[in-house]
Amino acid sequence: MRPKLIALFFLAIFAAFTAEAALPFNTPTIDRNSSTYVNDNISALVNGNTEALLKLTPKQVEKMTGKKLTLKETLKLKAAQKMAKKAMKDGGDKMSKGLFILLAILGWAWLAMAIQDDWSGNTWWTNLILVLLCGIPGLIHALVKMKNYTK
Repeated sequence: MRPKLIALFFLAIFAAFTAEAALPFNTPTIDRNSSTYVNDNISALVNGNTEALLKLTPKQVEKMTGKKLTLKETLKLKAAQKMAKKAMKDGGDKMSKGLFILLAILGWAWLAMAIQDDWSGNTWWTNLILVLLCGIPGLIHALVKMKNYTK
């Protein structure tokens, strides 16, 4: 009786960590209306245009503003450009295929689908019902729908 209880406890802990890993909050995003990613002058120059941010160099900022960027501001500009490139390349808050397949094998793909769909839609409900019925149909359904949720 005790080994079953211990196994259930570890399974619950594993499920909690797996659900935490499925959250899409690890992808960096840029708030284009905020000036915190570089400084007020540069955010006014860019005005939410991501392509303008990617093409901007410290010398161009100096010509436009009349002030030379400090080392810290230059590093912030380069970091913002890198984050913008990654956000454009990744295409949003999608998770990796490996994590999604692992969740599908463990029967938790419905949770990943629900989180990425903001708990709306019928796909995650369908997957949950299929997982509860047998498990194998839920795995097949998750792998078929994987392209919608992975990068």
